[in-house]
Amino acid sequence: MTAPHTPPPPPHEQSAHRMGQPPAGYAADAPGGGGLGWYGQDGPGMKTELREAAVITVAVALGGALLGLLWWWLAPHVPLVGDTSSTGWVVYLKDTEGEQAVGVDGTFTLLALAFGTVSAGLAFLARRRGGVPLVVALAVGGLLGSLLAWRLGVWLGPEQDVVAHARRIGEGVTFSAPLRLGAKGALLAWPFATLVVHLGLMTMFGPRDPEPYAEPQNQQGAQGHQGTPPPKG
Repeated sequence: MTAPHTPPPPPHEQSAHRMGQPPAGYAADAPGGGGLGWYGQDGPGMKTELREAAVITVAVALGGALLGLLWWWLAPHVPLVGDTSSTGWVVYLKDTEGEQAVGVDGTFTLLALAFGTVSAGLAFLARRRGGVPLVVALAVGGLLGSLLAWRLGVWLGPEQDVVAHARRIGEGVTFSAPLRLGAKGALLAWPFATLVVHLGLMTMFGPRDPEPYAEPQNQQGAQGHQGTPPPKG
């Protein structure tokens, strides 16, 4: 007896059946892949990314100590003068048209932008990939580093009680004003530069996502070409 011949399904059903199958190279049950991703490459896992993000946050924030030292060293000094009056001691700017106060804020901003660029570059070289935990770590670490640099620079700078300082050194003697950050928006320069630079590096040099339907389409085209009988002469 001859087994009954079952006709092949129509072409549209074959296409639907092929589309329902995972494409070649797709590791649905790859170990560590969680059933997702090409060849099981679905990143290092959320726990590993969170640990790396915590390390990056601490490392970037500790860089604020160096920023604070550079700000204290490079920032211009604002000259003050103390004088006596009928109501007591008065402290005023020696050069009322000077731009030293603006230079203090500008120095902090430029240094913070440089630190943001360097931290983003180091983070990209260390991981070579993006992710939400990394982005949050860079932003939070940059903000904490800016706060640390600001407070450290103020602490290292001249005395905060200018009246007591003027009274101690004498009338008419010029001394430096405390190191202050007038524009608090400068604290956002570091995280802003970090995010922008990291985004640019990921766009230019980051890994590219594979095209999930490129290979199956090519295989379907090859199978259809192979299955077409040659024309009869």
